[in-house]
Amino acid sequence: MRIAFCCTHTKVVPWMAQMATLIPGAQIEDWSIGESLSFGQADYAVVWAPPAKFFAQQSALKAVFNIGAGVDSLVNNARLPRDIPVVRLDDAGMSVQMAEYVCHAVIRFFREISLYDAAQSEARWQFLKPQRREEFPVGIMGMGVLGVRVAQALRSFEFPVNGWSATQKSLAGLQSFAGLEQFSAFLQASRVLVCLLPLTAQTEGIINATSLAQLQPGGLVVNVARGGHVVDADLIAALDQGHLAHAVLDVFRTEPLPADHAFWRHPKITVTPHTSARTLRDHSVAQIAQKLLAIERGEAVQGIVNLQRGY
Repeated sequence: MRIAFCCTHTKVVPWMAQMATLIPGAQIEDWSIGESLSFGQADYAVVWAPPAKFFAQQSALKAVFNIGAGVDSLVNNARLPRDIPVVRLDDAGMSVQMAEYVCHAVIRFFREISLYDAAQSEARWQFLKPQRREEFPVGIMGMGVLGVRVAQALRSFEFPVNGWSATQKSLAGLQSFAGLEQFSAFLQASRVLVCLLPLTAQTEGIINATSLAQLQPGGLVVNVARGGHVVDADLIAALDQGHLAHAVLDVFRTEPLPADHAFWRHPKITVTPHTSARTLRDHSVAQIAQKLLAIERGEAVQGIVNLQRGY
């Protein structure tokens, strides 16, 4: 068995070493070193944002494995084979990280911790009137593995939770909205908006002036999906006009976020460097190896990307 790694901006040596322990006897090489492989054609590819040249050269692949949950850059690769399985990670330790990040953002906003931070800087002892959870319904866009885990975590703190996805979801304590026909109702039922959508032609720029205006006033936006979901100027306008109270952004249209971008210095925006849920190598390699061996045996696996939908 021949396995090629082609992972942009990733140190693949530890990945390859762990893969070798899980699949003894496999030939494993990093294509990126010389843009070629000593054994020629690979049977399987493990990738992250590979160049088109990789797929143009590797014409005998049986499956492609993406080392992250997001597959937008891979799906948009013009040379990606369309007749073999393209497999993404189901979770690999990311869902609990995502739940931590989103819950922290929501609870910090709900408990007005930033106001206590300001009081501390002035040595001012001051209580704030407790807010009511029922007045802070959280709307989650995207109810896949990560969205469901985030919803469950928020429900454990007794926040009302709405979910919006392509199809109806059944989850304890969740009010489910589905499809474009229920999108406005979902927004109007939410004061906090969390984006966990895949980035597709249909979801590009979905957080815009029209959608933001439909949220309940004084709300929070948390984007942990892709920067392309946000129309930057519209988000800043909603914050400046007071309709939104704050935004927590972990992903951006250009990464790293340029030093002169307005997000860095806006008083109502919290910026983090795409760190809400990092890929955990041990979990990821084990999952990829398990799925790869299952495909080799002719078995079905979870996480196959629908290339027409884009996720």
